[in-house]
Amino acid sequence: MDDMNITSAQYEPTDDFHTSPTSIRAIVDGVTLSVPLDSSNRHYAEILRQVEAGTLTIQAADSNE
Repeated sequence: MDDMNITSAQYEPTDDFHTSPTSIRAIVDGVTLSVPLDSSNRHYAEILRQVEAGTLTIQAADSNE
């Protein structure tokens, strides 16, 4: 897999239809992306790989209250 420079990752706040996050806002190679929590998504797979390696932490969502 190509190395991706992921400098931040944070769960996006839930909405009225979802009780748990459905995406992560991440900065990947200097571009802000909304990454769906889908294991077939290459950005999500890389985020999980880096979390497992201990080089990235996914921050909790900001409160939408």
